[in-house]
Amino acid sequence: MNGVINFYKPPGMSSAQAVAFIKRLTKSKAGHAGTLDPEAAGVLPILLGRATRINDYLMDAKKQYLAEVAFGTATDTQDAHGKVIQKGGNFPSERGLIDALAHFKGIMRQLPPQYSALKVQGKNAYALAREGIEVALEPRDAEFISVDLVRMLPNHSALIRVRCGKGVYIRTLCHDLGVMLGCPAHMRFLLREESSGLTINNAVTMDELKKWAHGGLNTQDSLLTPMGQALSFMPALQVPETLEKPAINGVALMAEAIPGSEGIANQTKVCLYLREDLLGIYTKTDDAFKVAALLAPANENG
Repeated sequence: MNGVINFYKPPGMSSAQAVAFIKRLTKSKAGHAGTLDPEAAGVLPILLGRATRINDYLMDAKKQYLAEVAFGTATDTQDAHGKVIQKGGNFPSERGLIDALAHFKGIMRQLPPQYSALKVQGKNAYALAREGIEVALEPRDAEFISVDLVRMLPNHSALIRVRCGKGVYIRTLCHDLGVMLGCPAHMRFLLREESSGLTINNAVTMDELKKWAHGGLNTQDSLLTPMGQALSFMPALQVPETLEKPAINGVALMAEAIPGSEGIANQTKVCLYLREDLLGIYTKTDDAFKVAALLAPANENG
């Protein structure tokens, strides 16, 4: 079984637990594209079979979140489940919040939270933080496409919508907003509305997946998104049938032999197809397409 499940992860379930749940149902190799905090809810792409090879490409795709930022307290985890470490009453106005949100645009440097899944000397940062060990994390690039105020809420909080690229911590955004506005803040609620082109409107629940499994896991069912559809944000080209053998064996393909290749810029990742079959993800390198991830049915091992 190969494809992507647009899973609606409920609050209280870790991303690893979500993968284990679907792995038990499908009896397939599985992984996820982008960790979602246990207490958060929303879209978690689960990759099955050969689709686990496209993890890195889906991770780079855009994401969208709906979050509640609560002003007045900051916590050690930067969310509502942490210990309060700072209090303040300089609550921002709606106009002040809108002006602050406008600063979060483009590529910015963001310091990851101590309670994160980042690896430090072979251990998760959050595991070390729970042991009382503070580690030196380095700021890293975070891409903000848009951060907008949805509406102000009671109890000195606000609902914001964030569209972003890879590497953004919404908890840290909420914390940083507090710092910018001079009022401690933390994230009270988080819903991932979109990830890797999959939206919450089409996400499937645990109960729906159980019914699917009970019905025999029909691969034609809409619960399973084909790899090609999940990668639809990439350019796609057709490989001539004369190149079938070298293509399925991962041999570099001359660009001049592939129709439409002249419109592809150097170093661009593309999906190459043979008829209806997705052969893999290739990188345009000078005069050739070199394999980045083989996805053809003939390449099941690896």
